Amino acid sequence: MESYNRPWGIAGGWAIDLFVGHVTREHSDIEIAIFREDQQRLKSVLDDWSFKKVVMRQLVEWESETLELPIHELHGVHKTTGHGLEVLLNECVNSQWVFRRDTKINFPGSSLFLVSEGQIPFLHPVIVLLYKSKNTREKDHADFLTVKDLLDREDKAWLRNTLTLHAPGHSWITQLE
Repeated sequence: MESYNRPWGIAGGWAIDLFVGHVTREHSDIEIAIFREDQQRLKSVLDDWSFKKVVMRQLVEWESETLELPIHELHGVHKTTGHGLEVLLNECVNSQWVFRRDTKINFPGSSLFLVSEGQIPFLHPVIVLLYKSKNTREKDHADFLTVKDLLDREDKAWLRNTLTLHAPGHSWITQLE
């Protein structure tokens, strides 16, 4: 990603670990988040990777077409090493990240990616947790417990308000007060 000069960051559980500064659990994959508008730039920079798009839960070869919603997920395989990478396409409108599951929810695009002490960009933990709030698994709840007390007051309020809108009654809401 050194030659990719657009905003990006590690996503998922690894983003949580980068936020807290150490590994908190095992991870099965590596996910990165980029803005949808930068998908062609990513593909040109990672020309030694082959990519498939997820279409109705099926992996389909991604040629050169511009991907639009509902497609938001790519799976890449390095052509030589076989290493895998999941790419999550994120919406951005007027410099605001827009939640693809509910377009009333947004976040400043300039604050979407943070940088670890080791200079690795990662997706803001409140965004990671918002995605994890749907069909919460044990590892997602563990990630929430790891992060919730490290969030500042403003981020806790944003996540609480957003969960109240997106997932009313979610168990995390009362833990963010």
